[in-house]
Amino acid sequence: MEGMVSMPLANAYRGKQVFLTGHTGFKGSWLAEWLLQLGAKVTGFSLPPPTEPALFDQLGLGTRLHHLIGDVRDLRAVRQAIDEARPDYVFHLAAQPLVRLSYAQPVETYATNVMGTVNLLEAVRLAGRPCAVVVVTTDKCYENKEQVYSYGEDDPLGGHDPYSSSKGAAELVISADRRLDFVLGKDPSRVGHHGLAGNKPTGVFAAGTIGLVH
Repeated sequence: MEGMVSMPLANAYRGKQVFLTGHTGFKGSWLAEWLLQLGAKVTGFSLPPPTEPALFDQLGLGTRLHHLIGDVRDLRAVRQAIDEARPDYVFHLAAQPLVRLSYAQPVETYATNVMGTVNLLEAVRLAGRPCAVVVVTTDKCYENKEQVYSYGEDDPLGGHDPYSSSKGAAELVISADRRLDFVLGKDPSRVGHHGLAGNKPTGVFAAGTIGLVH
């Protein structure tokens, strides 16, 4: 796996503390495996695996990283986990990722996807130490205009369903957080300086990613 990435990228994670939310999901499990192969010391924070079988279990990740069961909607739990991990890098993948389920559970979807992102970023800031943060949202965060060309960073955020609109709201949270230091000032007792980036992957169809609403 190391041959799939450049040497500078491989060296960037070797021996570093990485905090990964959503590590029991399909994408989170692959990212955890990749980081472990690159020599990172990974702490995972997530709900239990959402499927049976689960890639998380098949890879044996529970015994290969610091495995924490927790909910990103719980700010106190997120803060405690971040404080103990003292991460150099944070990858936030934890989410309610299903469009159909978001219609049945809109409150849980917004609480997880919006306030979960708020809690993660607040925990990083209050930890008071530098780290790099990558928050993963989705390409569904844009207003759906049924256009034939792909959406870009200049397109308006939106969404016709709770899932899509929750991810659009998470993008606004990310944008505001980038500017928060300038509002709060540079008091190190209040603000931990961190580099923040958002990532919008397209959908993935694979074993372990299918969810049904009954």
